[in-house]
Amino acid sequence: MPVSSAFGPGLRWWRMHRGQSQLVLAGVADISQRHLSFLESGRTAPSRDMVLRLAATLDVPLRQQNALLLAAGFAPVWRESELSAPALAEVMRALDHMLAQQEPYPAFVVDRRWNLLRANAAAGRMTTFLLGPPAEPAGAVNLADALMSPNVLRPLIVNWEEVALYFLRGVQADALADGTAETAELARRLAAYPDAATLAHKVPAEPHGPVLAIHFRKDDTSLKLFTTIATLGTAHDVTLQEIRIENFFPADAATARLFRDWTSAETLPAT
Repeated sequence: MPVSSAFGPGLRWWRMHRGQSQLVLAGVADISQRHLSFLESGRTAPSRDMVLRLAATLDVPLRQQNALLLAAGFAPVWRESELSAPALAEVMRALDHMLAQQEPYPAFVVDRRWNLLRANAAAGRMTTFLLGPPAEPAGAVNLADALMSPNVLRPLIVNWEEVALYFLRGVQADALADGTAETAELARRLAAYPDAATLAHKVPAEPHGPVLAIHFRKDDTSLKLFTTIATLGTAHDVTLQEIRIENFFPADAATARLFRDWTSAETLPAT
């Protein structure tokens, strides 16, 4: 098929993925339903501006906007940079500032699929306490796999079922939102861990507080933390749009005191 004829099925897929009729999408995009129908069927070739208008109306992520542009025969608009690229230097400084400001509590920077990109010193202290010193040289770390694996964090999470259920549903929602095979594969991989598939049939437990706290326990030490997740606003780079900053906060006074003690003493309880 000519590349331009591949745009129509892609547009139709995203429209249906977002649960919109042709009439609704045409109205929001300020075009006629007839024109939209012709675009989806391939009877009319889109302009570059039309591809971007429809993609923005459907809230298509930047990575997939580039794919639609390629399918229509146009060059991608949105670049995908390495984190070390000079153009991202100011943003990286902002991320480092956010990580430093989160001390003495942990913070991580991850990509769309929970691959670890950056972490602050408090995150290093917490993971070293829970799991021991990292292997040398440290390999790639995926926080989603670490949470679900019975060989990593799962045995240390008292309320693992509750946390895993919430997390799995979040990844499934991500897969629906970005429409990529990679995020869908992550959701399938996580669901393949022991007992994960049965969580889909569980009814969430009645909440015991205003937020869901992750309760870690190692020997006699207990850590209760809740998280916030931030993203970069108005990103014009694929890499930046897919970045998330996860900040951990203590859910009780004992956990807050422990993190402050670790920071001031620069030591950890015996592992």
